[in-house]
Amino acid sequence: MQTLASAPTDRPAAAPVRSRTALGLVVILIAACFAVLTPSPARAADQLLSQGRPATASSVESGAFAAGAAVDGNTGTRWSSAFADPQWLQVDLGSVQQLTRVQLNWEAAYAKAFQIQTSTDAQNWTTLYSTTTGTGGTQNLGIAGSGRYVRVQGTTRATPYGYSLWEFQVYGPGGGTVPPDDFWGSTGDIPPAANAVEVKILNRTNGKYPDSQVYWSFNGQVHSIAEQPYLDMPANSAGRMYFYLGSPNGPYYDFIEFTVGNNVFNGNTTRVDAFGLKLAMRLHTKDGYDTEVGENRQTFAEDRAATFQRFTDAVPDQFKVLARTQAPYRIIAPGSDPSFRAGGANANYFTSYAQSVGVNAATSDIFGCAAALAGNPDMCAALNRHVATLPASQQGDPAQYYKAAPANHYAKFWHDNAINHLAYGFPYDDVAGQSSFISHANPQWLLVAVGW
Repeated sequence: MQTLASAPTDRPAAAPVRSRTALGLVVILIAACFAVLTPSPARAADQLLSQGRPATASSVESGAFAAGAAVDGNTGTRWSSAFADPQWLQVDLGSVQQLTRVQLNWEAAYAKAFQIQTSTDAQNWTTLYSTTTGTGGTQNLGIAGSGRYVRVQGTTRATPYGYSLWEFQVYGPGGGTVPPDDFWGSTGDIPPAANAVEVKILNRTNGKYPDSQVYWSFNGQVHSIAEQPYLDMPANSAGRMYFYLGSPNGPYYDFIEFTVGNNVFNGNTTRVDAFGLKLAMRLHTKDGYDTEVGENRQTFAEDRAATFQRFTDAVPDQFKVLARTQAPYRIIAPGSDPSFRAGGANANYFTSYAQSVGVNAATSDIFGCAAALAGNPDMCAALNRHVATLPASQQGDPAQYYKAAPANHYAKFWHDNAINHLAYGFPYDDVAGQSSFISHANPQWLLVAVGW
């Protein structure tokens, strides 16, 4: 585990990288290893596409058996569903991929009848494999098709318990489709990295600032993208890369977080502290993996004033102040605003709700996953998403999030306006795979779009 000296750890070392900028940056160097199993049938070119990708499920037995446990590469952790039919587990591969096989490593609670299905939009599904005579154990299933989302849909349980998978692995040749527009521009001219990964910074301010006034800062280097649009990032880099508009160290700024190992990139955009600039990242790796996170195209296309106004219109009255406290420079996170802190008008915003599930914590600590909640990520996420009183089997379902008050409506706004609705709106927003964290081995290049 690699941790910046100035920051406390978020969770024990077995946990993934978490954005904790409200409390201090923590980044973990995850060793991405792809175990080459004995496939049947096998292709030498097959790549493991699903490991570490965002996963969701129809239900979970409890917070200890989250959907992401089935795609974490650890055969000692598992997903387990509620004890009912039907149930599903799906993984987002980040882009449309050609698929050759899946491997299911069942716990004793396996599916007698199930299907393997794919989709490009997580709504319309195509069945690539179906059986009513599942055997449990480890099943290697040859499939032929494509999709961004892949799910196993269990329709009949083999035991009175739910469905439980140690690992759900999806394979294909790699090299998924590129985003279907010109937002990212040409990638053919990106020079090969001499170090770990080549970073290119893009001006997506819609003409508000010329390239000579779009700056990046990393490890003592400060350049406009007019003079140097590239950074050849070395291995063992960890921390933040800052971006400024107008002038270096000016009031319009934001950053990304990352760790870069000898052969792996881990990073994310973050709204844990505040919104400063529109940011998006696209990671491309040597095995063809290609994914993007950050603000969506519609948000990039609109003027900054429109984004501030949409935020104000979208959130309840208690949260409107967040767009005013540091306007026009930032929309700050609620835990940083005086109104949600001790003595403020909204200091008790979460109090009754938290106490109803046995949590005695300050509202600002709930927003920031601090104090007692620093060691309880599932509860902190459940409180922020207003699912803490729901059965554990429903707390991993994004369709249940932010449906009532009190909830972190600041975080909801950034999810609603993010690519694939993945964002870091509070420190433990990676619970149930909802954050903008991306990780993959063999990084080739990283594009960072900076907007107004």
